[in-house]
Amino acid sequence: MDDPFDAGAGSILRQPKAVWATAGASVVAFMGIGLVDPILPSIAKGLDATAGQVSLLFTSYFLITAVAMLFTGFVSSRIGGRRTLLLGLAFVVVFAGLAGTSDTVGQLVGFRAGWGLGNALFVSTALAVIVGAAAGGSAAAILLYESALGLGMACGPLLGAVLGNISWRYPFFGTATLMAIGFLCITAFLKEQPKPARKTSVLDPVRALGHGGLASAAASAFFYNYTFFTVLAFTPFVLNMTPYRSGAVFFAWGVLLALFSVVVAPRMQRRFGSLKVLGGSLVLLAADVLVLGYGDHTTAVVCTILSGAFIGVNNTVYTELALGVSDAPRPVASAGYNFVRWFAAAAAPYFAPKIEEWSDIHIPFVVAAVTAVLGAVVVLVRRNALTHDAEQLEPRHATEDGVTVFAN
Repeated sequence: MDDPFDAGAGSILRQPKAVWATAGASVVAFMGIGLVDPILPSIAKGLDATAGQVSLLFTSYFLITAVAMLFTGFVSSRIGGRRTLLLGLAFVVVFAGLAGTSDTVGQLVGFRAGWGLGNALFVSTALAVIVGAAAGGSAAAILLYESALGLGMACGPLLGAVLGNISWRYPFFGTATLMAIGFLCITAFLKEQPKPARKTSVLDPVRALGHGGLASAAASAFFYNYTFFTVLAFTPFVLNMTPYRSGAVFFAWGVLLALFSVVVAPRMQRRFGSLKVLGGSLVLLAADVLVLGYGDHTTAVVCTILSGAFIGVNNTVYTELALGVSDAPRPVASAGYNFVRWFAAAAAPYFAPKIEEWSDIHIPFVVAAVTAVLGAVVVLVRRNALTHDAEQLEPRHATEDGVTVFAN
């Protein structure tokens, strides 16, 4: 296999301006997910809100994202990839800017919901657009997209910390500004690409879940995502650090996530097989969050950072399974899979603070550990359904007709 970092025609570094414009906007889009992490306590203080109320920033965002998965293919197959990207970016610019003007936590939660709709439209289309516009085949383009994802996840908390240290409002204004620049770049450099021959129905992703392997992957990912977003949305309140310190912790977390997602996971899959890697990583993640919940402050910081490694591996393998385990068109399979799993991303930020109120600060992490184990149990019990195609395929992130919807 050619080295995608080679300086030749198929290099990740030798791509048209349209690819770089879309990849740059993708970085900012993924930054928006972890942007609020370091400033959650500051938002709570600034708006006189509880941890549970502020955590709804994630719940509204991902609840809308989950529902939007049913419509992104419907929209893009009718108006085209370029217009779908621009529509998503426009939503993010407007609602991220409005979020910075919020006077109540209710307003902020509502604006984050609109932001989630825009982000769903954008990220559900970005990979397909990058692959379609890339030079030298899909391998380098896909790696570029995955690198943008990892860079965005790592830099989001850092940007949130730097701007949030001035005011909790500034990260929202900063995101709106960066996405506006992305909008202008895509307008200038990206030409409209051919529309799919077949228009996607709103119900196609739901029908795709009738396949046992895809349904099993989605069910396992649902439990895993609950664990993932307990770490992302609830841990900042447990660490109770300044925006700078919290941003540094989640930057390190994001670096590990990116490294293990792009570099380590594919190598482990080739050596051990997707299902063994996924099952083992889920069990290790469960142990990590359990220690995080019961350890002292230093232990909690270390375990938070370390969780990024397991999350990076899991994200990549789940994406591979979702895109390869069924015979549904990959955009449709990806939409159905993400429709299921994003509901857990919406649930965890809501329930973790509630569980703490009902019990103590340790129990949310016990629940998160249990859900990670449940994800591994689904993989074990349904391994025959998940093995179809998955173990025989070369590890990949997607192909020309596939779409990863923040699948990582």
